[in-house]
Amino acid sequence: MSGVIWVFSGSPGAGKSTVSAALLGRFPFGLHLSIDDLREQVVSGLAQPALDHPPEAVRQFALARTSAAQTARLYAQEGFAVAIEDVLWPDDLAFMARHWAGLDVRPVRLHTTLEVAHERNRTRTNKTYDTSVLVPLIDGLYGQMPPELFREAGWAVVDSSALSLEATVDALLALTWPARSEFGQS
Repeated sequence: MSGVIWVFSGSPGAGKSTVSAALLGRFPFGLHLSIDDLREQVVSGLAQPALDHPPEAVRQFALARTSAAQTARLYAQEGFAVAIEDVLWPDDLAFMARHWAGLDVRPVRLHTTLEVAHERNRTRTNKTYDTSVLVPLIDGLYGQMPPELFREAGWAVVDSSALSLEATVDALLALTWPARSEFGQS
């Protein structure tokens, strides 16, 4: 009866939110957990992300990721497919996976060319702020998140640069996963 927990990482503009929603639409029950959305529920004192990792921002990201991990467990145990999306590194997944013993966890690094990430960021409509503030983050993170780093850590890597949204979801659903993911074990 347990559902799948999909974990999407990638730079801003990689398509994490859009792909999560489209993927979950293929399941009878789906829950989308955006770490940004959880963080933006902070009414006062919200610390914004930055390349120099301010301590308060680090703390707030840890809280949001723990909240998402616990919520994902609850919903997955009830048969929901869950998609969590954030700018994550492989070590971040280990922090979250401690909540997912015995569950089917599927980490995916969504990758695009730098040009595609910038174009998607420029044309996005799902943010309530001027997305040009993300340009330095996209540039800074691009080199820090090589697909090889994620592959070596056991993540699937899907390059959606030249894929439609539907083709990206098809590619995700065509991936083969071990019967029990190492990420869902304690």
